Amino acid sequence: MDHPLPPPDAIALVRPWRTATLLACAVAALELLLLIVLGGALIAKEAAAPSARPKARAAKAAAAANQPAVLHRPKPVPVKARPVAELSRSKVRVLVLNGNGRQGAAGAAADRLRRRGYRIGAVTNAQRMDYARSLVMYRRGFDGEGVRLGRDLGISLVGPLDGMRPAQLHGAHVVLIVGP
Repeated sequence: MDHPLPPPDAIALVRPWRTATLLACAVAALELLLLIVLGGALIAKEAAAPSARPKARAAKAAAAANQPAVLHRPKPVPVKARPVAELSRSKVRVLVLNGNGRQGAAGAAADRLRRRGYRIGAVTNAQRMDYARSLVMYRRGFDGEGVRLGRDLGISLVGPLDGMRPAQLHGAHVVLIVGP
């Protein structure tokens, strides 16, 4: 059972993908050759450009030599918006603690606060009596009121509440610890 071979034209009709593959490979090879020539031209142009202008290169080198070297560039500090008090002074309850051990220091500070319009939650002694400076602490959400109280009394040490439980505050929003 001999099968005769089909004529060459019939083979081309049966397998047309061979012609398409050869044509695609030829186009890809031509594109690759074109990209290599273009890349070589661009690299040659860049290599020749600095030597064409020696004065400009010398000026850049001199300017770089005159500037001090930056060893450590400081990180930019984000600017925080100043907290704004939301409550009026008559609605802010203040707990006044005597932290310096002197008799009547917390009472005198409470009187000053009452004259400024603050409500006093309680006046008592702090757990420690060795505070070096007066400070203002505020509960979460009352940072504007804490900053305002510190500004009213001239106290620069203002921060969030630390080391006290909410039950110890007697309903106060802000705590003033009186130092020396």
